[in-house]
Amino acid sequence: MRKLVPFDQSPQSVPRLVTAQAIHLIDPAATTATALLSHRGRILATGTPAECEAAAAAAGLVPERVDLGDATIVPGFVDAHAHPLMYGQMMTWVDCGPEKAASIPEIVALLTAAAKALPPGRPVRGYGYEHRNLAERRHPTRFELDEVATDREVYLMNASGHGGVVNSYTLARSGIDRDSPNPPGGEFFRDADGELTGELSDAACNILTGIHGVKVGHHGPNFHLADEPEEHLRQLDVATGRFLAGGVTTIGDAQVSRREFDMYLRLAEAGGLSLRVSMYLLSHLLDEALEMGLVGQFGNAHLSFAGIKFYADGTLGGWTAYFPDGYVGDPCRTGQLYHEPAEYAGLIRRAHLAGLQTATHAQSPTAIEMVVSAIEDALAEAPDADARHRIEHCGLPTPEQIGRMAAAGIRPVNQPQHYYNWGEGVEEAIGTPGERFNPLGEFERAGVPITISSDAPVADPIPLEAIQAAVTRVTRRGHRLGPDDLRISALAALRAHTLEGAISLGREDDLGSLEVGKFADFVVLDEDPLVADPERIGSIRVRETWIDGEPRHRAA
Repeated sequence: MRKLVPFDQSPQSVPRLVTAQAIHLIDPAATTATALLSHRGRILATGTPAECEAAAAAAGLVPERVDLGDATIVPGFVDAHAHPLMYGQMMTWVDCGPEKAASIPEIVALLTAAAKALPPGRPVRGYGYEHRNLAERRHPTRFELDEVATDREVYLMNASGHGGVVNSYTLARSGIDRDSPNPPGGEFFRDADGELTGELSDAACNILTGIHGVKVGHHGPNFHLADEPEEHLRQLDVATGRFLAGGVTTIGDAQVSRREFDMYLRLAEAGGLSLRVSMYLLSHLLDEALEMGLVGQFGNAHLSFAGIKFYADGTLGGWTAYFPDGYVGDPCRTGQLYHEPAEYAGLIRRAHLAGLQTATHAQSPTAIEMVVSAIEDALAEAPDADARHRIEHCGLPTPEQIGRMAAAGIRPVNQPQHYYNWGEGVEEAIGTPGERFNPLGEFERAGVPITISSDAPVADPIPLEAIQAAVTRVTRRGHRLGPDDLRISALAALRAHTLEGAISLGREDDLGSLEVGKFADFVVLDEDPLVADPERIGSIRVRETWIDGEPRHRAA
C-alpha cells in the first residue's frame, strides 16, 4: 500500500503534559504509561510524569499540565467503516429502534407524532426497526403506514439500511402496483395474494433515491436521499458531534459518491472538518478515479482518499445477502450478487494493478468466495505483500476462506454491534451457521488482523459497545451468540478499534496508537476497559475526546 504523506495542518498548540491513572499506548509492547507530552498536535514523549518533564526540558518547552486524575486514556477510536452523511441524515429522521419502539403500533405512533409536527407535504421518515425484534416479529405493512399519512411519502428504513417499508402514497406516486416487475437486484414484496405489502429492498429503493440508487452490475446501495447542500452540511456537523461523543477521532467513509466528496471539501474549506476522514469512492467512480490518476492515497491529515468501495452481495439483516439455496427462514429468498464473478474479478484486477486498495461488502460464503478468489487472482498477476484489500462485514466466511485471507493479507472489517443488535435474526435467517456471524476468534487464531467498526447508521458509533460485544458476544436481548472461542480479549478488541483500524486505512504511521511522533488523538474514559467487567464495557463513559492535542469534546 502506498503511504499517505499528510500535509501537517496541526494547530500551533501550546505544549501539554497530560497525566492519568493509566494511558494505554497500544504499541507493540502493550505499554501502559501515566503521562503523555504533546506539542503542535504530535506526541513528543510518553512514560512517567518525570520522564515527560525531562523530555519537555530537553526540548526547551514549558508545558501546560493537565491532570486527569483516575481517568484512563486510550488512543482515539478509528471507525474504519461508517457512513457519516447517511448517519447525520438519519438523525433528522424518527428513531424507531428497539429502545424507542417494541411493536408496530408504537412505531406508527412515533411517525404520526412526527407527521403532525412537519409542514404539509414534507416526507415522514423513520429508521432503525428490526422486524425480528418487534412484538409482531414481522415488517409493518403499507396499510399500517397509511395510518401515518396518505398525502405524503412515509418511509420506514430497516436497521440494515438495505430497504424498509413505504406507504401506499409512495408506491402510487412512482406508478408501482401489483403488476409492476421487480427491478434487477431488488424486490417489491407481495403477500400470498400478490398484493404489495409496502416492503421493498435494495434496487426497489430507487423509487426513493431516483436513478442514483442501487445498480446491480455497477455498484451497490446508495440510500442517501438528496437534500440541499446546506442541509447536508448541517447533517454532517450533527453526525460529527455524535462520533466525537463516542470517542471516534478518525472515520473511514465506506461509501463516497460525488455528494459526500463535495460536502467534505466544503467542510474542509470552511475549516469545519474536525474529525479525520479517509474516503472510499463508490465503484461507479472507478473509471473517473483512474482517469484522474488517483492511483494511491492522497490528501492531508484530516481528509484523504483511501481506495474504492465495491459490493458483492446484500445484507444479512435485510435477508439480501446471497444464499443461492434460499434462506432457512424463507426458502423463497436468495438475495443477490451485485456482479457476475468474472466481471467483479475484472474490476478488482483493474483497481489492484493501478495500486488502489479495494474494500468490498460481502456477507455470505458465496459472496466472500467471489471476493477472495478475485483478490487471489489479482495478487498472482501482480504480487503485493502490502495491498491490504478489505472485506467489509465479512459476516460468514468459511474456515477455509479465513485461511486463504490470512495468506493473501486480506483484512476483514467487522461490526460486532451487528450481532449485538440482531444476532438472533441471523440465526433465524440462515440457521445454526448464523451463530458464527463475525467470527472474530477464528480470525485471530488464523492470523487474520481484526478491525472493528460501527457501520453507522446501522449501529451508533459507540466503540465501547462494539468492544463489549466482541469480548462477550452477548446480544442486546441477552443471548450469547456461538461458542466462547469466537470471543476475543478486551486488549485485542481495543487494538481492533484503534491501531488495526488505522492500518486498514493505511494511516498507522500517524494514527491508532499513542507512540512518539504520531498525532495526539486520544480518548479520556471514566474507567479502564481492560480491567472492567466485560459486561459493563459498553457503559463506560467517554469523558473527553482530543484531536491534535486539543480537546474537541467534553461530556456534559
